[in-house]
Amino acid sequence: MQIVTPAQMKKLESESLKYGTPAQKLMSNAGTMLADLIDEYCRKEIIGEPENKSIVFLAGSGNNGGDCFAAANKLVFRGYDITVISLCGKPKTKIAEAEYAKLPKDHIKLIRAYRSANVKAAIEAAELDYMTLSKDSDIAALAKKDKKELTSLEKIMLEEKQRLRRVFDAISGADVLADGVFGTGFHGALDDEISAFLSASTKAYKIAVDVPSGGNCETGGIADGAFKADETIAFGVLKTGMTQYPLKEYCGKITVADIGIPNEAYAALNNQRLYSLIDSNALREFPGERRPDAYKNQFGRVLLINGSRRMRGAAVLSTLACLRSGAGLVCLASCEEACAATAVLAPEATFVPLETDYDGYLLYDSNKKILAEEMERSDAVLIGCGMGVTSDTVELVRFVVNTAKCPIIIDADGINCIASDISILKNKRTDIVITPHAGEMARLLGCTNDDVNRDRFAASAGFAAEHGVTVLLKGAGTLISDANYTAVNSTGNPGMSRGGSGDVLAGIVAAFVAAGHDVFDAAGYATYLHGLAGDITADKLSQQAMLPRDIIDSLSAAFSYIKEKNSAES
Repeated sequence: MQIVTPAQMKKLESESLKYGTPAQKLMSNAGTMLADLIDEYCRKEIIGEPENKSIVFLAGSGNNGGDCFAAANKLVFRGYDITVISLCGKPKTKIAEAEYAKLPKDHIKLIRAYRSANVKAAIEAAELDYMTLSKDSDIAALAKKDKKELTSLEKIMLEEKQRLRRVFDAISGADVLADGVFGTGFHGALDDEISAFLSASTKAYKIAVDVPSGGNCETGGIADGAFKADETIAFGVLKTGMTQYPLKEYCGKITVADIGIPNEAYAALNNQRLYSLIDSNALREFPGERRPDAYKNQFGRVLLINGSRRMRGAAVLSTLACLRSGAGLVCLASCEEACAATAVLAPEATFVPLETDYDGYLLYDSNKKILAEEMERSDAVLIGCGMGVTSDTVELVRFVVNTAKCPIIIDADGINCIASDISILKNKRTDIVITPHAGEMARLLGCTNDDVNRDRFAASAGFAAEHGVTVLLKGAGTLISDANYTAVNSTGNPGMSRGGSGDVLAGIVAAFVAAGHDVFDAAGYATYLHGLAGDITADKLSQQAMLPRDIIDSLSAAFSYIKEKNSAES
């Protein structure tokens, strides 16, 4: 499924006019979709006739407000009790203004919730803020006074307090609250008053129009006081930021609505970075049938340079996952202890015991010759899981990057070795996939975890483009980026947040790369399958009790699910 940035969505909307679909038509379609969504919810979930069901729209001054006006116009003629609260002033776009003009003013409640320019100037001059104006303690006293006795400032304060009370009363009495204040182009902070309206206490079912107000549709961040929806209706195409946390959580259930953007309009994005969501449809041709006369060498030989005396489990998990993911031959090159532990649980693998230092970490000089020989006959190399970071392991990673002719997957401590000397990537001879979590990505970029999580798209895509590698940035909504494309995974759950899950994923990636898949596709397939196996495991064992080795055990069920779904759709 294609997803887009806010800028790309704006481009699609402008291109639509070239192919016969003007912006006014897109807004009308969006209003119809929003109205239908609200109507369906009310009929299914709220007992009673439409006239007894209160629907409140929080409308901004842009096109999101126009979507609300279009939906309100349709719902009022279906009999609903409609209130439109304008929070940001009069409509500022021609198409929103046109939809506002269509509203049957005699049949809906219109609440002007914004200040006039004169009142705003007076409030600012008096240095009053929202916290002062929102207190109800003195409104009764002011209301009891004769208006002739009120000073100019007291009159303004009374009017302001009454205005705020009208808004909060309408919100608290709503059965459905639709938020169309700010759209996909929002970034920055919300002012105190808007924030208070968006987060007001209500029993209503909350629907966000295209995106919850306060959400950054590019990065997935949110402003303080953002609207927290039960459901979000995304118009046309899902936006990139809605796949990332915390915004994804604030979206609630996400429904993507077709508003009639012509297929031809998408050609305007061809010279830009393209984004997609990895769902089951992305695996329609995967993994493919095995011929009756197939033999092991056709499915790839993987060399794993993983593990150390203290972290032999990483070698075990990555080896098992690689085998379970269909690799024809799997060879583990590691310390004696890791080889011995893996041999017990994965006798199907072969082993190359390597020399180590006193602490059990791999040495460079005494191992490079045998590793060069193994790499020469491999179809993929995975290095780094549980390997540790020493001067020797740094040189091992450098040696593999500078020597291997087959694709390389670099995970965990392999990434940390590169972070200590980023020039290691300059002399690569082949395709490379790196699989960092946020902390490892931060080390590569020389920034903080918060910097990475503030814009995961920029972190992964920027590094991929600069260094010519494929970046698999792990986390909720895992990203896979190369120089031109970014894909977002749609599977997985918090129960996978355990040490060892990354080793499993790395082993799956290595198996798919060795089988001959393009490295970007292999990383995407592996991430989806890994998350799917994790979801199957969570259903079976619970998120609390599941372990990474259980995910490996669920890979067979994940493969079966994909095969059955592909067969049903063929």
